[in-house]
Amino acid sequence: MPKAAKTTAKTASKTTRFDATDYLNTEERQAAYIAAALETGDADFVRDALGLVARARGMGAIAKKAGLNRESLYRALGETGNPEFGTVMRIVGALGLTLSAQPATSGRTSKRSRAA
Repeated sequence: MPKAAKTTAKTASKTTRFDATDYLNTEERQAAYIAAALETGDADFVRDALGLVARARGMGAIAKKAGLNRESLYRALGETGNPEFGTVMRIVGALGLTLSAQPATSGRTSKRSRAA
C-alpha cells in the first residue's frame, strides 16, 4: 500500500514594518519624546528623536523653517550625523519647541568638575 502524501499548509504571516513616527502624531507626543531623549543625556538618542519628529512633521517643511536644505537636514539627523549645536537649535525652533534646563534629580553628577 503506498504512503499517503503528506501535505502541509503554510500560512503566510503578513507583518508591517514598525515606524515610530506613526505614534508621534501629536505635538504633545513629539515634545514628550524629545524631552525623554534629552533626559537620557545620550546625544545619539537626541539626534534620532529630533530626526523622527522632523520626519513625522515632514522633513522638507522642517528644513525650510530651519533655513537648511533637505539633504543637509537628513545628513545632520542621520545615523552618522553629528549636528552642530547651532543646527540643533535651528531644528528645535523649526519644530516649534524650546530647550530648557532644570536641576537634575537623579543624583547624576557632571562628568566635569565645575567651579562654582
